[in-house]
Amino acid sequence: MPSVSTGAPAIPGASAAPSPQPSAQPSDRTSAQLSDRTAERSSSLLSPGRPGYRRMSLALFAAGIATFALLYSTQALLPSVSADFGVTAGQASWTVSAATGALALFVLPLSALSERFGRRTLMTASLVVAVVLGLLVPFAPNLEWLVVLRAVQGAALAGVPASAMAFLAEEVRPKALVAAIGLFVAGNSVGGMSGRILTGWVAQLWGWRAALGAVGLLAVVCALVFRALLPKARNFTPRSLSPRALATTVGGHLADPLLRRLYAIGALFMTVFGAVYTVIGYRLVEAPFDLPQGIVGSVFLVYLVGTVSSAAAGRLVARLGRRGALYLAVGTTTAGLLLSLSDALAAVLLGLVLITAGFFAGHAVASSSVSRTAKTGRAQASALYQSAYYLGSSVGGTLGAVAFHAGGWEGTVLLGLLAVTGVVSITLYGTRCARVERRQALAAR
Repeated sequence: MPSVSTGAPAIPGASAAPSPQPSAQPSDRTSAQLSDRTAERSSSLLSPGRPGYRRMSLALFAAGIATFALLYSTQALLPSVSADFGVTAGQASWTVSAATGALALFVLPLSALSERFGRRTLMTASLVVAVVLGLLVPFAPNLEWLVVLRAVQGAALAGVPASAMAFLAEEVRPKALVAAIGLFVAGNSVGGMSGRILTGWVAQLWGWRAALGAVGLLAVVCALVFRALLPKARNFTPRSLSPRALATTVGGHLADPLLRRLYAIGALFMTVFGAVYTVIGYRLVEAPFDLPQGIVGSVFLVYLVGTVSSAAAGRLVARLGRRGALYLAVGTTTAGLLLSLSDALAAVLLGLVLITAGFFAGHAVASSSVSRTAKTGRAQASALYQSAYYLGSSVGGTLGAVAFHAGGWEGTVLLGLLAVTGVVSITLYGTRCARVERRQALAAR
């Protein structure tokens, strides 16, 4: 039987049958699979105007309200707590510092749990426990029990902030991340404001215990809204709970110079904020102002400024860059501290407006920068930021009260100025490091 020729085609003008192509190599298939997964993930990311983004934003906004309303529920009531239990401002401040300090300690381990069980699940569980404790706190028989319950409540709330940041980093398009985190931070500011205003007026009418009960009920409503609106995560992959892997991830984040600077900036900004708002109630109920508790609580309406400045953080970064936005936040905070030294109530209120605007803008920029900088272990990166942030709140609240007791409002302002000086120093150092890196990159070309 004659063999089949593999040469030129027998019929003039006819083309040869195409030779079989070699099968795709494993590396090609892997690259194609990775490309498909990347495209699939990109298409599932949320951004303004896309389905689910508004529900997610409202859900996390409600979670932010509940978190800050509960976390700082006693702050506006400290003069009443001091009078009822017969304790100093420094002792009463532990009802705030214990909650924020416990949150700082527990945010990292709870963020690790969110890697295993999911951000949505952990945030829900944290809010449920914190809300139940919020309904029990008003019945504390003495200061010691009040501090203990507040510490446990702060530990429960630790599951919300870092998990929320990680949820946003996984589910939102990078270009929309700063704005999305800004909305969550705005929810924090609304929670802080509404909780303090609510407690101020309720306390004036029925006492501080009823005021804490009212905050607990507000948190119940917010928790229900959160659970009803938050969409399911589409880009979360569960990971095993490995202490060694956690230590490696945390060590990697702490070894990153930029992340370390961002953690320090968050802590220092919150030191200012914690000191000012822990002590301002004592200053305003004393001479020369002599304001009633309800009016003192209403002063926290200035938190609305924080809602605006944190939501505008994305636009600030787009126009000024991250460091430029931080410099603006520092300058605004410093001007507010200096203005608050006046004995004119209008000047003090304007000072609080500037302090609040500067703080929330700086916090939104720093926290969103953490999420953008961390390429892996974002929950742990955000958790470390939250730990530093709330440790700053705890330290600032206690030291601010001690400084007020020792040197009056001027002592508290001095503490705040030292903290913002630290922010400036760190940001200047970061700017210098960036310039050196650019020169080295240019020289290497």
